[in-house]
Amino acid sequence: MKYVTFAEQGTGTPRVGVLDAAAETVAPLPADSVPEGLLSVVDRDIAGEPPAATEAPVKVADVRLLAPLPRPRHDLVCVGKNYAEHATEFARSGRDATGSGPDVPTAPIFFTKAPSTVVGPDDIVDPHLDLTDALDYEAEIAVIIGRGGRGIRPEDAMDHVWGYTLVNDVTARDLQERHKQWFLGKSLDTFCPMGPWAVTADEVDLTGTWLECRVNGELRQRACTTDLIFDVPTLVATLSAGITLAPGDVIATGTPAGVALGFDPPRYLVPGDVVEVSATGLGVLRNTIGEGRR
Repeated sequence: MKYVTFAEQGTGTPRVGVLDAAAETVAPLPADSVPEGLLSVVDRDIAGEPPAATEAPVKVADVRLLAPLPRPRHDLVCVGKNYAEHATEFARSGRDATGSGPDVPTAPIFFTKAPSTVVGPDDIVDPHLDLTDALDYEAEIAVIIGRGGRGIRPEDAMDHVWGYTLVNDVTARDLQERHKQWFLGKSLDTFCPMGPWAVTADEVDLTGTWLECRVNGELRQRACTTDLIFDVPTLVATLSAGITLAPGDVIATGTPAGVALGFDPPRYLVPGDVVEVSATGLGVLRNTIGEGRR
C-alpha cells in the first residue's frame, strides 16, 4: 500500500491518505484515527488494526504533498559508502577526512541526520551559501522500521521493516571535510528531502529495485539494490545489536556512484538546479535548490 502525507489547499494541517498512483488520487484517513500521521499508521499496522480510509478520494493535483514523516521521532540513521563504486569515487576525491577506513568498508559506516533536515517533495532546498560552496546530492532508498526491537537477527530483520521511501541525503562536502565527521555537513536545515510516498514492504522487491538521480534532467546516478555492500537485514541487525530500534525509525541505505564530488572537476549544485530522485515503485522525489543568502 502507498501512503502520502499531504495538506489540502488553503490549510496547512497535515493529513495522511492512501494513494492510488494510477488514478492519481488520495483517500484521506480520518484524522482522529491517525493522530500522529504516518507514525500512527505504522503503530496501528503493528497492532494488526490498520486504519481504513472513509473519506472520498481527492486528486493529488489538488493537494500539496509533504514528507511522509514530516518530523521523525529520532535522528535519521544513514549509511556511508554502501555502494562499492561510490566508496571508490569518495576515496578518490580526497575529501574523506573522517578516517573511515578502506575504499570499500568491511563493516557498515553509520551516521545521523537531524529530524529538522526533513522537507517534502517539491520543497525548496536551502543551499546555505553563507556556509558552503560544495553542495552535493545523494539519492537513497530509506527503510521505515515497523516493529521495533533490540538484538534483531539478520534472518528476522525483514519482519521489522514496515516500508520504504526515498530521501536525498544533501551534503555540504566542505563542512564534512572541515569538521572531520559527517553529522554537521549533512544536517543543515532542509538537507533531507523525503518522499513522495511511503510504500509498505510487501510492495517493494529489493532484489531488483533500481535507484536513479537526475540533475536538471541529466542522469547522474543509477544502480540496483543488488549492488548494496551491506543489505537491509545486515544494517538492521548491526544497528539493533546494541540500540533499540523504534517504530517509525528511518534508515537511509546509502547512495551509488555519480555524486557531484565524483566528477573532475566536481559538479556541485547551484541555485535553480532541479534534483530528481526516483526508484522502482517509490515514485519521483523532486526538489529545487533555492536562491539562499550569503
